[in-house]
Amino acid sequence: MNIDICYPMRKSITIIIILFITYNCNAQLFTKKKLLNNENFDKPTLSWGYFLGLNNYDYNFDYNNNLSDIQTEKNIGFNVGLIGNLRISDYFDIRFEPGLVMSNRNLIFEPSNFGMSEFQANIHQRDIKSTYIHIPLILKISTQRLNNFKPYVLAGISTALNLSSKENSVNDNNLGEFRTKKNVFFYELGFGIDFYLEWFKFSPSIRGIFALTDEHVPDNDPASPWTSNIKFMKSRGIMINFTFQ
Repeated sequence: MNIDICYPMRKSITIIIILFITYNCNAQLFTKKKLLNNENFDKPTLSWGYFLGLNNYDYNFDYNNNLSDIQTEKNIGFNVGLIGNLRISDYFDIRFEPGLVMSNRNLIFEPSNFGMSEFQANIHQRDIKSTYIHIPLILKISTQRLNNFKPYVLAGISTALNLSSKENSVNDNNLGEFRTKKNVFFYELGFGIDFYLEWFKFSPSIRGIFALTDEHVPDNDPASPWTSNIKFMKSRGIMINFTFQ
């Protein structure tokens, strides 16, 4: 009988202790005044930095006819670039972030669209390697600084020059080449946190990127089973950037 009574008491005490510790940690994190690193870091009108990151790009398709969807096999890509930051106020910044974005996607077509019942080797796949010169203009909206960190959200537009597009190539899918357009426009949305360290500011962020323009180039044959059913093909993806300023 004593065991049955003691167990819920111990459990209740444990829960109270955990809640007390959690409350104290949160109170200290958000309210307790700490020594501020780089207290005047955000005061200059112009500041500079660079970023490194990863990406995962996909394609969004719309079709002319109700046939089997084209599947996209995604791979992890790499981002690198520079940052120019224009301070407007304590809460608003405009950022210019030119960079290089490399991604790799594999398009898998349904064999039945080609009049075949079985998948044969890789003849119904197209490997699309993209190397973008990516030029975003971003509005950064920040909260009030909380000790040595400051959350923020991002929204903006961007353009990209795809160096791997082969838009002007005379070869098409009949010769194993899936062509894409060279110039693409995007809109971007994201969020992140500024961490003020002793010597610099470190900012991890994540953002979604969504193409506004069609990227596929139709094959020379209007009835091509590769491209004739594609109404539009637009990139979409996720970027994770680590910024150093």
